[in-house]
Amino acid sequence: MSPYPALVAAGFRRWSTYRAATAAGALTNSVFGAIKAAVLVGTVTSAGASVAGYDPLQAATFAWTTQAFLAAVSVFADDELARRVRTGDIAVDLARPVDPQLAAWATDLGRAAFQLLPRGLPPLLLGTVLTGLALPASPVPYVLGLVSLVVGVSVSFAARWIVNLAAFWLTEVRGILLLYTVLATTLTGLSIPVAWFPPWLATLAHSTPFPSMLQTPVDVVLGRAAGGEALRLLGVQLVWLAVLLGAGRVLLAVGARRLVVQGG
Repeated sequence: MSPYPALVAAGFRRWSTYRAATAAGALTNSVFGAIKAAVLVGTVTSAGASVAGYDPLQAATFAWTTQAFLAAVSVFADDELARRVRTGDIAVDLARPVDPQLAAWATDLGRAAFQLLPRGLPPLLLGTVLTGLALPASPVPYVLGLVSLVVGVSVSFAARWIVNLAAFWLTEVRGILLLYTVLATTLTGLSIPVAWFPPWLATLAHSTPFPSMLQTPVDVVLGRAAGGEALRLLGVQLVWLAVLLGAGRVLLAVGARRLVVQGG
């Protein structure tokens, strides 16, 4: 029997124990959602009828939905793997009879599965009350959006995994993690829709995996990308996932060969 479904369940159980932190995170996401919705609606209103195809209600919906997906996707970099490399605990992971990357991926999917509802529903409920939401009437965008969100979570994991592997070569990785977080905050579409970027910045963003983490799931679930365009974006997500997972496997293999752990 494969251990990975059990690791998904373990990741879910692990994060479900942090109830106070989850409640605080839901409140934070909701407050920032209100601030972001106000800023985006104000921008659209001052610009006229719409900005890059977003009217005021669609801009507000974008703000609430990105906040709802934020915790599940985990846009911001963590240093859990880097700390295990630094302390030598990674040697235990490498000795286990499971693939370290697949095990971490499964655990992260469990984390995302828990975070989605308790951290995602409050911003959407608040958005319904404060601004209203422009949501599709057809069930198709929600089904495709859920698939896109799972792939987006996986792309985010694969990218964060690669960043953490820098610990095999660097004593301190906080600078790299900070740089990653700054780039992700901008290029994923968390702050403003990628469609609002200047052309040169939009081109730069689409040449990276960052829009596949958050902007694509939001576009698909809200029906802004439908039919063939939604499938194309899902294909782009899957390509980035394969590239990042492959790069992560190579870097892990190279890093493991140079790992030296001292102690009894």
